[in-house]
Amino acid sequence: MKAYERFLNYVTVHTSSNSQSETVPTSRIQFDLANVLADELRSLGVKDARVDDKCYVYASIEATPGYEDKPAIGFIAHIDTTPDFCGENVNPVIIENYSGEDIVLGESSRVLSPDEFPHLPALKGRTLIVTDGSTLLGADNKAGIAEIMTLAENLIKNEIPHGRICIGFTPDEEVGSGADHLDIQAFGADFAYTVDGGPEGEISYENFNAASASFDINGFNVHPGEAKDTMINASLVATEINSMLPTGETPRDTMDYEGFFHMTSISGSVEHARLDYIIRDHDLAVLEARKATLRLIEKLMNEKYGEGTVSLTLKDQYRNMVEKIKPCFHIIENASAAVEKAGIEPMIIPVRGGTDGANLSFKGLPCPNLGTGGYAFHGPYEHITVEGMDKTVEILENIVAIYADMPK
Repeated sequence: MKAYERFLNYVTVHTSSNSQSETVPTSRIQFDLANVLADELRSLGVKDARVDDKCYVYASIEATPGYEDKPAIGFIAHIDTTPDFCGENVNPVIIENYSGEDIVLGESSRVLSPDEFPHLPALKGRTLIVTDGSTLLGADNKAGIAEIMTLAENLIKNEIPHGRICIGFTPDEEVGSGADHLDIQAFGADFAYTVDGGPEGEISYENFNAASASFDINGFNVHPGEAKDTMINASLVATEINSMLPTGETPRDTMDYEGFFHMTSISGSVEHARLDYIIRDHDLAVLEARKATLRLIEKLMNEKYGEGTVSLTLKDQYRNMVEKIKPCFHIIENASAAVEKAGIEPMIIPVRGGTDGANLSFKGLPCPNLGTGGYAFHGPYEHITVEGMDKTVEILENIVAIYADMPK
């Protein structure tokens, strides 16, 4: 079965995680796809495929006889889709021999256009899979799942020589906890790749250092006619706080290695207001400087309006995996060689976000990220090509072949 055929089946299963939930997984519906995947792996001959009580899928393909001394390679993708846009009742649309021009997405009035997505003309002639405009597609990360499953089938069916192959599918990556409960020892890999990136041939081993920040603001409400030098309007203090941040350091204004402050929500009244931010930077020292800026703002506001008016909460989220990847850089060099062998120029780019691989790398499993062939994740403009998925499977097979020729 082709990767895209599996993908078309998987996207119909609703698996959105829930950022407001404290359960593991954050949504029980993720078990629906996890169980399907474990059953499918067993049908392919992967006898140890299982789903644990936290919705993690574990499986392994034992080494070909004579290849037991080769490195054990892991491939990981996540089951959940983002809770930030509708992931239910997905109706994928296939466009053969794509023209490279505008695509009207169903009856939604949304248009997938080269004006907003300049890479589209380069996909001319390919078979494109898009949404009907009412939901996301789910390529993030069901494309990665489909590609890993197709790799497993090809290794077994075609009797391709290989060392031990470890397969893992995780819940809740989209809400930042996908790596939290992965049992690395049970997984069994010496190193791994998350298959959770953008265009085919993309390789990423640098990601943001990340933290969250929340300002809680307590106002003082009196009659506006008697408010002179007395009222503290919490909502106005919130806007004042935001105005103290660098105006050019938002996601809209930054790219590549440039970090940012990103306001994710604002709410309030005269009596109370709240600001929520995520802060990001590839350089850990710069991230710490950003946190120091927020602490300074808290101090200045309390000096101006009175102690206890503003309370800042900072939480670290994840770190840049680069320091864990560099000591075993063969995993990047061999991924690059695998991409070149597939006839593609490797695209080594920093992730402007985080992956399960970042947290796994700090837990002791070096784990860079590979592209899936998808674009415009997390919304109705998400799309992927059949050819890109096929190339990604080829790249994964090439990685396996390269390590089959290496000593452990």
